[in-house]
Amino acid sequence: MTLHTLNQQNTILNKFIAQIRDKQIQSDSMRFRRNLERIGEITAYEISKTLNYRTRIVRTPLGEAAVEEIDDKIVVATILRAGLPYHQGFLNYFDDAENAFVSAYRKSKKDGSFTVKVEYISCGSLEGKTLLLVDPMLATGSSLVLAYNALCERGGMPLHTHVAAVIASEQGIDYVRKNMPHQTTTIWAAAVDEELTSRSYIVPGIGDAGDLAYGKKL
Repeated sequence: MTLHTLNQQNTILNKFIAQIRDKQIQSDSMRFRRNLERIGEITAYEISKTLNYRTRIVRTPLGEAAVEEIDDKIVVATILRAGLPYHQGFLNYFDDAENAFVSAYRKSKKDGSFTVKVEYISCGSLEGKTLLLVDPMLATGSSLVLAYNALCERGGMPLHTHVAAVIASEQGIDYVRKNMPHQTTTIWAAAVDEELTSRSYIVPGIGDAGDLAYGKKL
């Protein structure tokens, strides 16, 4: 299972990562959402380099040109609600992709631990398609793997799955590697952080992506 960490190269991506981390800048929810979208667009571009292509002849006003077009049937899936602006970034580039959505949340216990509950799935067929499972934060990895299993149970097995995160923890990456198909999964992270808190928040991370994008929940 290949891991691509995008901030290892110096590109404009690092500006957007810095802004979603910065506690002064991230308080502007519109800017925060737009930066998630931008990071999604950049990640979509990087993923596009690894897809399958076919040649199509395009007729111009002056003649014909051979162009290479993506041959994969793409499904972009995300976990509500934090994933929506990130998802939109992918959809801006893969604009003819199908879409899938999963509602998953942490159900906390009195001792501070939690379980992840999946409540809602909207998904078409995944059979023979390329699944882009995108979520801004890959913390423990349990929510993402549960979402993947729920999608496959509903839509069948994709041909290949690209897991994409803005910020991933090393623990979350390890969990995905152990619990998703090794030969048909690729992980993409804009940045990877080492530490998780006792409540499974990534450090230094960015905080709660859903709250930053859409306001605090009760």
